[in-house]
Amino acid sequence: MGEGALRGLLCERSHQYNSLRTTVLEAVFTIDMWLFNRVAYSVTFRFASYYGDHMVLQKKPAGAVVWGYGEAGANVTVSLSKDSKVIMKKMAPVEEHSETWKVVLAPMEHGGPYSVIAEQHSREEPKNLTLRDIYFGDIWLCSGQSNMEMTVSQIINASKELSEASLYPYVRVFTASLIQSEVELQDLAKIDLEWSIPTAENLGHGNFSYFSAVCWLFGRHLYETLRYPIGLVESSWGGTCIEAWSSGRVLQECGFLLPTLLSGPKMPSVLWNAMIHPLLNMSLTGVIWYQGESNAFMNPDLYNCTFPALIADWRRAFHAGSDGQTQLLFPFGFVQLSTFRRQDRDDRFPRIRWHQTADYGYAPNKRMPNTFMAVAVDLCDEHSRYGSIHPRDKQNVAYRLHLGARAVAYGERGLVFQGPYPTKVVVDGARGLINVTYGQELLLLLMHDHIFEVRSHPCQWVPAPMVSASSHTVTLSSPGCRDAVTRLRYMWAEWPCEYRQCPLYNKHLLPAPPFVIDSALKTEQIRSISSGIHSYTGV
Repeated sequence: MGEGALRGLLCERSHQYNSLRTTVLEAVFTIDMWLFNRVAYSVTFRFASYYGDHMVLQKKPAGAVVWGYGEAGANVTVSLSKDSKVIMKKMAPVEEHSETWKVVLAPMEHGGPYSVIAEQHSREEPKNLTLRDIYFGDIWLCSGQSNMEMTVSQIINASKELSEASLYPYVRVFTASLIQSEVELQDLAKIDLEWSIPTAENLGHGNFSYFSAVCWLFGRHLYETLRYPIGLVESSWGGTCIEAWSSGRVLQECGFLLPTLLSGPKMPSVLWNAMIHPLLNMSLTGVIWYQGESNAFMNPDLYNCTFPALIADWRRAFHAGSDGQTQLLFPFGFVQLSTFRRQDRDDRFPRIRWHQTADYGYAPNKRMPNTFMAVAVDLCDEHSRYGSIHPRDKQNVAYRLHLGARAVAYGERGLVFQGPYPTKVVVDGARGLINVTYGQELLLLLMHDHIFEVRSHPCQWVPAPMVSASSHTVTLSSPGCRDAVTRLRYMWAEWPCEYRQCPLYNKHLLPAPPFVIDSALKTEQIRSISSGIHSYTGV
């Protein structure tokens, strides 16, 4: 199958069950910002579209940002009340140029319910707006492509998951519509799911619509740990490349060149403009991201620049947009790609997995501080009714993500949140053996003849069969290449193992991630790879 056909298949898979939202989108929504802001909303006193009853506002230490639109030159007073008692008031003018107002509430403890009242004072009679059933907690933004879009109704054990929605009334959910724009929008043009208390209907509204299974299950795990309100904001679109979610700053930094055949939501920056930029004013705790499949077929080797650059750029933008309330290095979690095609020998998926870590193999790392990664390479699903590129086990994905969040975002020290990673490699050239030592105790599920591979200068990659294993070390044979081994890699395949049956895990059943060592490994040399990465150390 050629690359063009593969790209088409990927898009077809990602949108096969997405017709409702896409039809709504493609009717109108490449939007001019001047028209959107100045005509649609210029004379209406209102909250920005992101705000609504039942929402979660960011708790302390951040102050929650509340903003909206009003009459130029007027003043707006925002009051926070509980049980009819006013707790605080903030005042802001309506800016002349943008016709917007913005206040930052004093940091609040988690809890509720509260009401937020905005009152506009102008030459006309005062106007009042009220938001009800508001809670303070942590806000997480969930973004990416179709594996983030997959709803709770599409995953394994969907009926059980949907039936339990009512048990989590303090995990609130919100979904932005599929919108693209050639310019940066100030506000969301359309919303699929306004802030809601979870129900079976709004968690399983339709295929690839709302609500994101990964996002929901991640938030549910956090609530079970933290026991205070969690707000989940989904802004994702299937079949999209990272370039569409990136600002022009990122693309310029990474030397992106526009291909001639791109159109629609694959165009650079169009989703950043319409689905991320409008959210910048909100205070949030962190982001989780599930994307990369499309970039296996578009600029795969640029991903080790575009992904770290996107993270850094989003952090700066959210920090600035929230008047410094969102942390400058807010936690950013991501899912390392799962599988697609069983027999394919193409290595674009392995390359994307590697580039997702900025070529370190683990996260956090020096190029990606305060990040965390959920490995999903062992969660294959050949018989998924949505195509094998859409595995239905999102429970393990979300569980692994939430471990990273607990360690990185919430500082739970000593928590193991990722699988074993090598700390040294010793090559015994005389005997044709390689000892790979890991930083965690290994749980060996099976021996494998070709999941490790080696290479020397005159040779191609050849299998290095596993011959023995101890608590921390795997011994490999390299009979196919007796010259000095210079490179070593693990699980460098699009579909390296069966479901939850990769060779190496830790005692917490977290898989060892793929890796490649590209620098020279000389005979009897101990090659140090990493240290201190298996429980969070603030990297």
